[in-house]
Amino acid sequence: MIAIYRKELNVFLSSLIGYITITIFLLANGLFNWVFTDTSILESGFASLDPFFNFAPWIFMFLIPAITMRSFAEERSTGTIEFLATRPVTDLQIILGKFFAASTLVLFSVLPTILYYFTVSRLASPPGNVDTGGIIGSYIGLILLGCTFVAISIFTSSISNNQIVAFIGGLFACFFFYYAFDAMALLPFFVGSADKIFYAFSINQHYLNISKGYIDFRDVVYFASAIGLFLYLTKTSFESRKW
Repeated sequence: MIAIYRKELNVFLSSLIGYITITIFLLANGLFNWVFTDTSILESGFASLDPFFNFAPWIFMFLIPAITMRSFAEERSTGTIEFLATRPVTDLQIILGKFFAASTLVLFSVLPTILYYFTVSRLASPPGNVDTGGIIGSYIGLILLGCTFVAISIFTSSISNNQIVAFIGGLFACFFFYYAFDAMALLPFFVGSADKIFYAFSINQHYLNISKGYIDFRDVVYFASAIGLFLYLTKTSFESRKW
């Protein structure tokens, strides 16, 4: 698994893929949170990073399928999937290596934004008067959300031979699990006991729960289960299609 992880991470960092991903994430968040007056933290009058944590998942929704669409679709279209199958590694090790490499790139994208915390902390009145616990929880939630998007997008790549199809499938699947369940819960005929079921499957709801600064075991289990489920589905797809 380590060899696959290093290979995949090297592909990201030795080409423009990794740097473009990080740059787009930071640039989009920088413009949205500090430049555009309608959404600027500076214009809001509040020492809060809520605008960043509300916007970042939507950027990941596009970026993560873009960086993972090649995970298996490219391997299959170029014929290297057969080479991987002959190496002394298991299918699960191949999948985990690709998953952890893409998740590392997500982490590299998020880490520079810690500067936002120190900036907002200095701008607060008095300085340092910010919800540190909530911000830490939000960062943990954002990383878990990013890893979940990685698992979903790797799965969509494993069921397609075309990278564009894999990207569109990953984008749709990430959007569905992030937002669609919330939208369905708000429909009039689901209000009541049924809406709780939809909220239970919503990535956004569990992300918002963790963002409050209270790490609930149920939310952690949800993200771990979602990641495990899509990696298992990827393994099943990989085993059935690699030949």
